[in-house]
Amino acid sequence: MKIKLGVIFGGESVEHEVSIISAIQAMNKMDNEKYEIIPIYIAKNREWYTGESLKDIDTFQDMDLLKRYCNNVVLYAKNGHFVLQNKKGLFKRVVKEVDIIFPIVHGTNVEDGTLQGYLQSIGVPYVGGDVYASVVGQDKIYMKQIFKAENLPITDYVWFYDSEYQDDSEEVIKKIEHLKYPVIVKPCLLGSSVGISVAKDKEELKEAIETAISYDNRIVVEKVVENLMEVNISVLGNYENYQLSAIEQVIPKSAFLTYEDKYVGDGKTKGKHGMKYKSSKGMVSTDRIIPAPLEDKLKEQIEEIAINACKALKTSGVVRIDFLVDTKTNKPYINEINNIPGSLSFYLWEPIGKEYSELLDDLVNIGIKDYKHRITKTHSFDTNILKGFTEFGSKGSKGVKSLRK
Repeated sequence: MKIKLGVIFGGESVEHEVSIISAIQAMNKMDNEKYEIIPIYIAKNREWYTGESLKDIDTFQDMDLLKRYCNNVVLYAKNGHFVLQNKKGLFKRVVKEVDIIFPIVHGTNVEDGTLQGYLQSIGVPYVGGDVYASVVGQDKIYMKQIFKAENLPITDYVWFYDSEYQDDSEEVIKKIEHLKYPVIVKPCLLGSSVGISVAKDKEELKEAIETAISYDNRIVVEKVVENLMEVNISVLGNYENYQLSAIEQVIPKSAFLTYEDKYVGDGKTKGKHGMKYKSSKGMVSTDRIIPAPLEDKLKEQIEEIAINACKALKTSGVVRIDFLVDTKTNKPYINEINNIPGSLSFYLWEPIGKEYSELLDDLVNIGIKDYKHRITKTHSFDTNILKGFTEFGSKGSKGVKSLRK
């Protein structure tokens, strides 16, 4: 019997379109002999849809047609099953059942623990990090604070609220300038390099802060690494066992890897022995060298830091970890973790012999394993302490006294 695999993508996020690309890519590589693939699309207005046409990227060019030919649904638990039920119609019939959910989502309101919290609250098994890992994996400030507590190498940084900057911009700028220019300014919660700018002086800094504030109410500013080389590694598994992918060197077309670099380029990749290795349309833009030309000691450092970061954040599924390397000192700095990376980082696994379809199978199996772990733990008590309580309302105080005994 096939596993009914619900693939969720889209969402109210600035990375909405990137999520669509990643999900359609993945669905086209899933084994139809093993899975009944059920696409579940979250539109920008937060409405959920399902339908076979959602596996075709052309469907998303006309939202009116999508809404006409797909079912507008809700996902919930019903009689021990997890179902997608029509929101419209007299009888609101069940359209599909799902056994496990595979979120392929990016950004705020979906990747950041919001969606994972909903899935966990109704009890459906799902692929990827839990609520806590998802929250921290999206929040650049929390992430840095944990990395620092775990003695993982990070760049110097400061962070502040938009209200602090609006109340006293000069004081905030003074703190930032202790880092010394150039600095990089980022909204705390976004991904795909959205809202990020490099500032080389005070005027550029002000402009960069205004841009970041238009996306988020918390801003992080980091010291730019000199003699920069950007490298990424992917990690697969959960806290019981982690596997490491090949390491890539990313060659940005600008001071840092922009949204345009990641998603709007020509997709050229230089692979092992100099051969061209074409990247996915989800990450088409970047020029990359796989494997990255690293000395053994530096490679081992990056791999060790990556595993320790995953343990600290209790990641699950597949993540990509971005590093900044000072080529003069050969020192690596962990930049950030991506809990649901674009294209699920399949291009980092294929060079070491793991095909995309195998990676997807591994992710589903890890999701099932995580679910089995979760249901063995105690989350509530059978005892109902409210039984025998007096009514609340005018007699509510008696109930409160009873509780205090």
